[in-house]
Amino acid sequence: METGAPAVGAAADFGTAGSVFTRAWTAFEVTTAPAPAVAVVRLLGPGRGNMMGLAFWVELPQVFAALDADESVRAVIMTGSGAHFSTGLDVQEVLGGWLGRLSAGATAQATQRTELLGMIRTLQDGVTAVASCRKPVIAAISGWCIGGGVDLISAADIRLASAEAKFSIREARLAIVADVGSLQRLRGIVGEGHLRELAFTAKDIAAERAERIGLVNQSYADPESLMSAALAMAAEIAANSPLAVAGTKAVLNEGREETIARGLRHVALWNSSFLHSEDLLEAVAAMGERRQGVFHGK
Repeated sequence: METGAPAVGAAADFGTAGSVFTRAWTAFEVTTAPAPAVAVVRLLGPGRGNMMGLAFWVELPQVFAALDADESVRAVIMTGSGAHFSTGLDVQEVLGGWLGRLSAGATAQATQRTELLGMIRTLQDGVTAVASCRKPVIAAISGWCIGGGVDLISAADIRLASAEAKFSIREARLAIVADVGSLQRLRGIVGEGHLRELAFTAKDIAAERAERIGLVNQSYADPESLMSAALAMAAEIAANSPLAVAGTKAVLNEGREETIARGLRHVALWNSSFLHSEDLLEAVAAMGERRQGVFHGK
């Protein structure tokens, strides 16, 4: 998926030909920041709100593997393009083919369940690539951060937000168990009680509460102030010994990532067994009709 104009880094000596900075990505723009050794990854879409379509999930692990391998990069800022970070998974593009083979009352057979299991694991691996990147990742969040967007920022090392940012673990409204990492990673970030409240209610929370519960480290008055703060923090990180910073991240990840991996395996099996339901089909219909879903637990 190498279409469109290449995103070339600003500094001539930053990266090499054929690197993450010169490759033409579809779902991302990868550029250098004014600060030395800092890369900026912008989500591009498709559509309104940087939804996570098929190209996003193909390219996400490739982008972060390339950043991990590029020794000129010491810190990464991940942010959205336009007004929003991400409005989450593009359900129709990613799950549409699978859903199209099912109908109300039909039973998902082994082939469909196996296909879904593989799809979930692919999505999980993409987000895990962010967490396992040796370079610290700062998520700079403006506007909406919903569903898959929360999964993605939960894999970042540090989260910053602008005052108008809003967050939602939205999956329960869609008759889905969140399965790409937020349930596993946010336990260690916001604590058990806040995580359960957000996941069970699927409510939206503002940046003020997100900061109060530790979902974001700090919030800023506007998107411009947010990016200035993210760039300054990334520059602070990049000025330190890259070996020591990478080692610190590895030590902090030790043990935690093993627990997260077990949780991801469990939820992938759970959803591949139970995702197909009348409630899910009702949720998809409700989205198309722009109404509240009415669920019966079937």
